[in-house]
Order: sequence, then structure tokens, then C-alpha cells
Amino acid sequence: MTHTAQLAGEIIIQRPAAEVFDFVADERNEPSYNPQLVAAEKITSGPVGAGTRYRAETRTRGGRTVLMTIEITGYDRPRRLDSSTTLAMMDIQGTLIFEPVARGTRMRWSWQVRPRGLLRLATPAIAWQGRRQEQAIWASLKRYLEGHGPRPDPYQ
Repeated sequence: MTHTAQLAGEIIIQRPAAEVFDFVADERNEPSYNPQLVAAEKITSGPVGAGTRYRAETRTRGGRTVLMTIEITGYDRPRRLDSSTTLAMMDIQGTLIFEPVARGTRMRWSWQVRPRGLLRLATPAIAWQGRRQEQAIWASLKRYLEGHGPRPDPYQ
């Protein structure tokens, strides 16, 4: 039995690829479209790119908050974004691909979720829940970007 959950999917967002990439690459934007992410703080200096790290806090279904560290491990603007996320009970490696299409941007995601400890026994449930959660998060991003567009960050 494998203890890695594979999550993948795609969505079309009617905005230019560079705009979608830039908005998603800055993790501080995620609380505006992901209600489970209650806070995200950039903890490295300099512009967003490979090596940028964030401290974030997510809310579980039970209402607890969980801390995580997110690092951008690959940054090929505006095409590809790789990241590594560390939580107490799991590690997540991920890739986002941004492809210009006639109606905007096709964004593809692929995550490998590796639970630790006893949580490894729940890998199939984590995969099922994770797929649903990712679809909801990226659908919310689509609504946000198509409805409002990203707000410029006055502090950057």
C-alpha cells in the first residue's frame, strides 16, 4: 500500500497567464480566495521567486488551526511554479502549470501528499478529500480573478 496521495486537476481561468501566475505565486493572496487559509505571511526578504518561504495557518474541518511552512522550490514565470509545504502531520510537493489558451489560462495542478505517522493509514481518505478540496479552492480562485481581478499589493 502506498502512503502518498496523488492529487491532480485543471481549470480554465479567463485571465492572462502572467496575471494568474503572479497572483498565485504570492501565497499572501491565498486567504482572499481560500477560506480555509486564515493567514499567510512571507518570511523571506526580496521578490517572490525560488526560495521564497511563507508561514501560513489553515483551519481544519474541526475548526482547529494548523501551522505550515510553504517554500517555492521552482519558479519559471509565467509557466511553472513548484512548491514544498510542511505541516506537522504531512509533507506536500506540488507543481502548478500555467498555459495560455484562447479563453485565458489553463492552470494544472499536481500534488504528492505524504502523511506521517498514523495519518499514513488514512491516505485513501486524504486523497479523496484532497481532490475535492483542491477543486473547490481553484474554483474559488477562478471566481475571484474573473470577478474582481487581483488587487495590486501597495507594499511590494
